[in-house]
Formats: sequence, C-alpha cells, structure tokens
Amino acid sequence: MKLGFVGVGRMGGPMARRLIEAGHTVVAFDTSEAARDAAAAVGAEVADSPRAVGDAAETVFVSLPTPPIVEAVVLGEGGIVKGSAAHTVIDLSTSGPATAKAVQAQLAARDLVWLDAPVSGGVKGAQSGQLAIMVSGPREAYDRLGDVLGVFGKVFFTGEAPGAAQVVKLGNNMMAAAAMVVSAEALAMGVKAGVDPAVMLEIINVSSGRNSATQDKFPGHVLTGTFDYGFATGLSYKDVRLCVDEAEALGAPMLAGALVREILAITNTKYGPDSDFTNIARVIEDFAGCEIRSCG
Repeated sequence: MKLGFVGVGRMGGPMARRLIEAGHTVVAFDTSEAARDAAAAVGAEVADSPRAVGDAAETVFVSLPTPPIVEAVVLGEGGIVKGSAAHTVIDLSTSGPATAKAVQAQLAARDLVWLDAPVSGGVKGAQSGQLAIMVSGPREAYDRLGDVLGVFGKVFFTGEAPGAAQVVKLGNNMMAAAAMVVSAEALAMGVKAGVDPAVMLEIINVSSGRNSATQDKFPGHVLTGTFDYGFATGLSYKDVRLCVDEAEALGAPMLAGALVREILAITNTKYGPDSDFTNIARVIEDFAGCEIRSCG
C-alpha cells in the first residue's frame, strides 16, 4: 500500500521504517528537518506538508505530541483533509477521547474515516515491532487495515465508539506514572532504612509488588542516575491530566490519579517538560532527603 505518515520523530520514525520494511510505500512529513532526513534515509518519500501527504495517500497515520497539534495537522489549513486522496486517518498519538470525538465528527461530515490507534511500548517497542496498538473506530476500517497496524505489534480492537481506545491508553499511562511514584516512595523508604535499592528491586521483581517501573525504569534509568527512559515529563503530565479530566467527565473516581497528576506537575515545573519522566523519582528523593540511585 501507499501510506502517509505525519510525525516521524522518536516514535513515528521507527514505525514508518517498519512499514517500509514490510513492503509499503511511505510518504512522510515532519516539521523537523532531522526527522524528515531520517525518514528519507530509510526509504520514505518526503512531502512538504500534511496536505501533500493527503494528496499522495488514501490512508494517513499521524503520531503527534498534543491534541491541538493533532487537530491542526488533520483539519487545519494545509491539513491532511485538504489532500485530494486522503480517506482514512489513523491517530497513533495519545490525544484523548475528546479530541478523537471532535475530529471524528468533522471527518465523518466529509465522508472520511477516523481510527484511534494509540500505542504503548515506548521507542524500544516501536523499533522492534512490539507495541500494543489499541484501536477503536468503524469495524470495516479495522478489518481493512488491521494487518497494516500489525506491523507495529499486537493489535487490540476496543470497539467502534470514537475515543474508546484513547480511554484505554490514558488509563495505561496513568498507571505507568503511578507505578513510578509509588515505587519511588517504597525505594526511598528502603534507602533511608539502609537497604541497598538494587537488592530491594531484585526482591520486589520476584514478588507481588513488581511493576513496569521496578522491572525496567528503576534498574536501567534511576539507579544509574541517567534518567533517560525516553518519555518526556511534559507528555506524561499531559496524558495524566487528560486521564483525570476524562474520569471526572464520566463520574468515575480518580483519587490516586489526581495525586499522580500533582507529582507530575511538580516534576514538570522543577525539571521541565523536556526532561525524562523518570525524574519523578528525583522529586520523591527530594522529599525523602536521599538518593535512591547512589545509596546502598
């Protein structure tokens, strides 16, 4: 197939490459010259605007950082919908259910199709084709494009309602951030009691408290002092804010999630939105008066 791809950065770039390696032709655009050059280096055709991508391909993927950028790229002047060929837009971003519903309604009015397809698994998963892809939208479109989405990893259909997959993704990302917070608290307690955090992690990771933070983020990115997991604090903060907002709109409790949002707000203010979200641990370290990574 000839496929469009807007947003070929840290996540989108590896996904576009996997499409090319699977035999598809990819027409790509990104506002970053470096990202465009990298896409061209792996065989993508580079367009000069989202609209040009929509002129070239019936099916266009977007992988973008925030809901306003998703809306502008898809619907704005020079956007994908202005393209002459575009028919189906697949949003790989974490843009939230409100944005999904709003964009889907505008595309439907133009007889165009929208699929939510947020992904989880980070840059490593994008590179290796081991992402989880959560999909919601018209079943016909999912059946038609499921094999293409499968190039990225394991695909899960969550239903036809626009935004359903975004709800699942927001819940996942809130839980990932919560795991960082509670794991940092437990490990800081251990350090203050004189326990080697590396030993404590070994024990936790064969016990009932193990989670994504203890298994990966703390051993590889906190104890080392590198704080370089590859997910920006600003993006995590955005995702958790969207999650709490959606829960409130639905009348679902999100008490612990609201606390995680506040910890991320502190992390975002102190270390900046471009910092790695594993800096959550440094906020807890500051509160505790110890360094998890260097004690023991």
